[in-house]
Amino acid sequence: MTQRVYLVILLLSLGLMCPPVTGIFMDKLASKKLCADDDCVYTISLARAEEDYNAPDCRFINIKKGQLIYVYSKLVKEKDSGEFWAGSVYGEEYKDHMGTVGYFPSSLVSEQHVYQEANKTVPTTDIDFFCE
Repeated sequence: MTQRVYLVILLLSLGLMCPPVTGIFMDKLASKKLCADDDCVYTISLARAEEDYNAPDCRFINIKKGQLIYVYSKLVKEKDSGEFWAGSVYGEEYKDHMGTVGYFPSSLVSEQHVYQEANKTVPTTDIDFFCE
């Protein structure tokens, strides 16, 4: 009996310390991406938004004209799909959105500085299109 009580208390404690993650896996935008490294963690380039873009869903980020964006990967264009890059916004005036990584159309930005060539082709995974 006491073992059951301890087990219940332990399970409840673990549940409070590790809250469940909720989210949804969205449709993939591409099956491959170009990155600077095998894990797609290094910055490829710094781009400047040429136009505003309002994200249609949680896979994407909003960008404003003139905003700087760190680019981490470039999706390999597939038939009937747009060409999207993954990145995060940069700048003190956008601190509420800094660190949020999402996709945006590559046609709306111009690369300002290339840090590393995106010469590694990596398969995309479901987590690349996961929304919390």
